[in-house]
Amino acid sequence: MSGHASPDGGSADVSRSADVSRSADVSRFVVASDLDRTLIYSNRALALDVPDRLAPRLLSVEVHDGKALSFMTEQAAALLVELAREAVLVPATTRTRAQYERVNLPGPTPGWVPPYAICANGGRLLVDGVPDEDWQTEMAGRLAEGAAPLAEVVEHLAICADPEWTHKRRVADELFAYLVVERAELPAGWIAELTGWCAERGWTVSLQGRKVYAVPAPLSKSAALAEVVHRVGPSTVLSAGDSLLDADLLLAADAGWRPGHGELADTGWTAPGVTALDEIGVAAGEEIARRFLARVRGEVGTPAPTSAPAPALGA
Repeated sequence: MSGHASPDGGSADVSRSADVSRSADVSRFVVASDLDRTLIYSNRALALDVPDRLAPRLLSVEVHDGKALSFMTEQAAALLVELAREAVLVPATTRTRAQYERVNLPGPTPGWVPPYAICANGGRLLVDGVPDEDWQTEMAGRLAEGAAPLAEVVEHLAICADPEWTHKRRVADELFAYLVVERAELPAGWIAELTGWCAERGWTVSLQGRKVYAVPAPLSKSAALAEVVHRVGPSTVLSAGDSLLDADLLLAADAGWRPGHGELADTGWTAPGVTALDEIGVAAGEEIARRFLARVRGEVGTPAPTSAPAPALGA
């Protein structure tokens, strides 16, 4: 890995010999990808803009209360199976562990689970599906040192979020908070005001669809990715994501991709080494899986990464 995904505050001092041996045969590439609206898509986010008879066949990858919630194309699923055989595939999501465990990604063997998974925006690291307690302790220390207490932010959200346009208030894994809002009714300037208030306290804000996330700055996908790379060993890192909470994940990789939809696309965000795709919706998820696999296999002919400078986050 060429100087990317280096942990800011050092890495938890834990034994990693088993981790390295587990992934030694595929340790050349670590592929870390956001899930929702990057690899997998809800019905609302599919963006199928073709006649019904031409729509791609879809595979359900998440079921909750007996209902299929998230999908990918069958072609994307096939690409993901090949990718999992040839690289260390690391889902990197803001979902809590419980929400993540509803997702059943296709893999090379029956019952396959990713060797590593990043949940709660980096606050939880799963190793072969099991929470890593050393990482949880490490993150607790970083949060105590680098951000205001969760309770202070939760109290502020309760005061400043009008019930008229706030449907739900939630705390995720006792790490961060989010609101489910009626986006069209958000007052002008409210997000910017909240962003400024949170920034003064070491927190960040992200608006994703109908959800407003307030997340402590030390809690990041890139921090957990750095831990994974430390355990796997020297690797080329690839990543993908669609929201401002994925920007650090993209910047930490040797190459990254973002879809043509989402918070990053809406703000025109890009960076050296990050390719801005034209595809949107579930077609973007398939293209991201295709780009990942092509890069792992050293195939040529894919478009060169965008090289424009990245505007300030939240601009």
